[in-house]
Amino acid sequence: MPASRSGGATVSAAPPYDALLLVSFGGPERPDDVLPFLENVTRGRGVPPDRLTEVASHYHAFSGHSPINDQCRALAAAVRDDLAAAGIPLPVYWGNRNWSPYLEDTVATMAADGIRRAACFVTSAYSSYSGCRQYREDLFAAVAGAPGALRLDRLRHYFNHPGFVVPFIDATARALATLSPEHQDEARLLFVTHSIPAAMNEASGGPAGGGAAYVRQHRDVAMTVAAAVASATGRVLSHDLVYCLRSGPPRVPWLEPDVNDHLRQLHATGTPAGVLVPIGFVSDHMEVIFDLDTEAATTARELGMGLARAATPGVDPRFVAMVRDLLLERSRIERGDAAADRAVTGALPPSWDSCPADCCRNARDPSRPALCGLDSPMVRT
Repeated sequence: MPASRSGGATVSAAPPYDALLLVSFGGPERPDDVLPFLENVTRGRGVPPDRLTEVASHYHAFSGHSPINDQCRALAAAVRDDLAAAGIPLPVYWGNRNWSPYLEDTVATMAADGIRRAACFVTSAYSSYSGCRQYREDLFAAVAGAPGALRLDRLRHYFNHPGFVVPFIDATARALATLSPEHQDEARLLFVTHSIPAAMNEASGGPAGGGAAYVRQHRDVAMTVAAAVASATGRVLSHDLVYCLRSGPPRVPWLEPDVNDHLRQLHATGTPAGVLVPIGFVSDHMEVIFDLDTEAATTARELGMGLARAATPGVDPRFVAMVRDLLLERSRIERGDAAADRAVTGALPPSWDSCPADCCRNARDPSRPALCGLDSPMVRT
């Protein structure tokens, strides 16, 4: 059913939703943006200025332009086209946490456009404070500051949805095939994600979910991909979960091992090659093109190790179609269809629609309100 307008409001093609909001991290688009962007990202975290200067140099090495906003534009356009082709031409909006277009501005535009209830697709697939609750806090603030009545529902975590996982399976097999033939049977699969403080991992998923969801979810994806690659290629390869982008003070424990340290350790024990699989990222933004394609690639080259890198989903049609699947799944559930199909891979069940109470707790400000959870205060919904 196509979307239409009635008295300034959208009549939903996927009831009860009359819009889809793409929620992302944001990134600088020119050199003058870099330091203000990094200050936004790290505000209140006590990151020393010299660390900001170091990270800023990563962006300046790429002309001060992060690819993430371009990738969000491409994803929004692809999702819009996919929905329209399926007869669901909902308006697709886009807002960022840390750079323009800011969530508060996008939500204000949505309210002015007459949107009353929107589903939110967050470009972070896993549970954690920085990957989930922090977005939910910003959504709360954006809705609280918008005129009128607007309700936002976050679509579930999709770390184990086939539309996210299967592109990684195919990309890993392709990357493996680019290594020297004599290394392909001995290569190691290195599943890479963003490091976070160990305490943040322990809080992820909340008490009701058993905690430590961040690592548990990544390990499930890694095992699923590794098993599928073995089935597709006939090569049963060992694999590890490794991390990049540690940014906290040395006294605070963060998830380890670092990808570069692990490459050195593998080399010392005779592993000839590795395949980097960036399962923590939905697209090739700065963390991928600098930390993996630049830093890790340099480490491997200095060691004389073979190295290949699997692609992220980006705008793979299966990933794009997953957004529609999640939207329609949640639409059916909100209409009372408790038997709605929920596509998953691996050993873990589909994630929750509303986060449990105290899920992915904010360690610095536990009282800060967030939307889309069982403990969320109502904000004109």
